[in-house]
Amino acid sequence: MKILVTGGAGFIGSHVVDAYINAGHSVVVIDNLSMGNLKNVNPEAKFLKLDIRDEKLKEIFQDEKFDIVNHHAAQMDVRKSVEDPLFDASVNILGVLNLLESCKNYGVKKFIFASTGGAIYGEQDYFPADEEHPLRPLSPYGITKLATEKYLYYYEKVFGLQYIILRYANVYGPRQNPHGEAGVVAIFTQKMLEGKQPQINGDGKQTRDYVYVDDVVKANLLALNYNKSEIFNIGTGIETDVNTLFFKLREYTGSKCEEYHAPPKKGEQLRSVLNYTKIKNELGWEPKVYIEEGLKLTVDYFKKIILRP
Repeated sequence: MKILVTGGAGFIGSHVVDAYINAGHSVVVIDNLSMGNLKNVNPEAKFLKLDIRDEKLKEIFQDEKFDIVNHHAAQMDVRKSVEDPLFDASVNILGVLNLLESCKNYGVKKFIFASTGGAIYGEQDYFPADEEHPLRPLSPYGITKLATEKYLYYYEKVFGLQYIILRYANVYGPRQNPHGEAGVVAIFTQKMLEGKQPQINGDGKQTRDYVYVDDVVKANLLALNYNKSEIFNIGTGIETDVNTLFFKLREYTGSKCEEYHAPPKKGEQLRSVLNYTKIKNELGWEPKVYIEEGLKLTVDYFKKIILRP
């Protein structure tokens, strides 16, 4: 199949591109490199530097004749979305609509969408949250992800564009960007390896469901051959608090840094954890890499990048 991966120079998207190429598919990557890195792009993929909001997008669809679009390009910083909701919406809604119109007009059969399993549910009523949990996003970022899910429903019902929505928990692993606010595993790991002081926001008891990138990639592979429009959580069903993360990473990096707590971030979600039963029953997916192994693999990767002679 011929597959377009948006955000294919980024953390998760580049791993998805690798897997699709290894499975024998033809892949085109679109990325504006605002967060992605050209070094991440598989040399066997065709790379186009482009913003998903660009008018040139339709010409690419017309020329390439994609079977499937896998959409990972996004403004994905929750705090930036709070500071600048107009920019967040321009990328995460107008950019998506530009893609969906091109899908409709140029015969794309399926749209795989990287949604959010934390920001879309908001503060949970029960733990872990399944796909039927009320949707109460507490950030513009979460709102734009939910809006995209609703647009996908519309495009399927009206134009027949099949979709798979993957609601990710907190994804971590090699190639994660340690700069900025997102990705606490990468941020802590880099600071510890560089001998700097990481900071824990608040009391550090806030929990997340950390899912390793290789497991996320497997869900994207399985989605290629699933012939229904559906929504799936991608998580582990296990909560890990920030304090635990800090101590595990300090051990694995060999850091001597102190435990330092900064003031809490306003509006930060206290607990987030996802139930993956639905995708296990439908597609046979379940997480294979749990937190200790995943953190060690991530630290090993950053050691090669940061500590190389």
